[in-house]
Amino acid sequence: MKNLLLLLVFIVMACNSNEQDAGEWLIPSEEVFDGGPGKDGIPSVDQPQFDLASEVNTINDNDLIIGILVNGEPKAYPHNILDWHEIVNDELGNEAFALTYCPLTGTGIAWDRNINGSLTTFGVSGKLYNSNLMPYDRSTDSYWSQMRLDCVTGGLLGTNINTIPIIETKWSTWKESYPNSKVLNTNTGFSRNYEQYPYGDYRTNDSNIIFPVSPLDSRLPAKERALVLINGDNKKVYSNKLFSNGKLIQDEINNEPFIVVGSELKNFVVAFKDPGLIDPQFRFDELPVIVEDASGNRVTLTGEVISGPLAGSQLESPVNYMGYFFALGAFYPNVEIYTN
Repeated sequence: MKNLLLLLVFIVMACNSNEQDAGEWLIPSEEVFDGGPGKDGIPSVDQPQFDLASEVNTINDNDLIIGILVNGEPKAYPHNILDWHEIVNDELGNEAFALTYCPLTGTGIAWDRNINGSLTTFGVSGKLYNSNLMPYDRSTDSYWSQMRLDCVTGGLLGTNINTIPIIETKWSTWKESYPNSKVLNTNTGFSRNYEQYPYGDYRTNDSNIIFPVSPLDSRLPAKERALVLINGDNKKVYSNKLFSNGKLIQDEINNEPFIVVGSELKNFVVAFKDPGLIDPQFRFDELPVIVEDASGNRVTLTGEVISGPLAGSQLESPVNYMGYFFALGAFYPNVEIYTN
């Protein structure tokens, strides 16, 4: 009840907030809403601490996590922590990144923290555009749009963000694939009830969209999870429902070949540029391997080729991420939806 009342306060504050920061915006400033807690009211995790996967017993097998693998080193970030903090500033394998997650749009994206040659950290601004998280960088106090992947107001106006590939999947899939993974723990420096989801029935109620979005695309259920693949100015959406029995899709965007691989049972959808795999097929019996082609190339969940003629190479990941369909439809109006 306490969380519900807090959420209602946030809604009222957002509805009554019409003032926006002065300055030039790349988005309509009147469509930027105050989410309620204010700047840093949702605190980022700036000194993350981790446990080994083998030591973790507080995450259920079906709980969602965001996984990242850099130079062979895996880390996982549980949704139940991200729901309360939204941004984790971290490093892995000499890569400095901010793991950004918006619980209202269901979107997790890792951002390179090197901006124009300078290292920064990101915080939660408290503002939303199309219901989506707007981080700010602490070097210039510029505001960014998570799903647009660019700076929308401030000194870095128009700067694009570079992303680092991640995987959203359930804990059992990641743990089986990378048993030596480190896992973000709840020693965040803040007191939060990480066992409780703070937004009620939001994840499953298609009618529960708290903040205005435009346009509202109703071609798929609002909260259906889907992957958007971005290649230049072209985007395509692949619903999680396409992969109920495990599936590999060979597709083209801008005449460039891709493979999209997923399993609703294992709860993941990933995309890679196709290097010319011969008759690639989905596999699910030997995680982290998820693809094998006729030449013997075996590809993992994170795109590593561990055997075959391409062994030792890494399949390139296009810009892609998972999200609720209503948000994808709002940010990419009339986006193409893949159908069988």
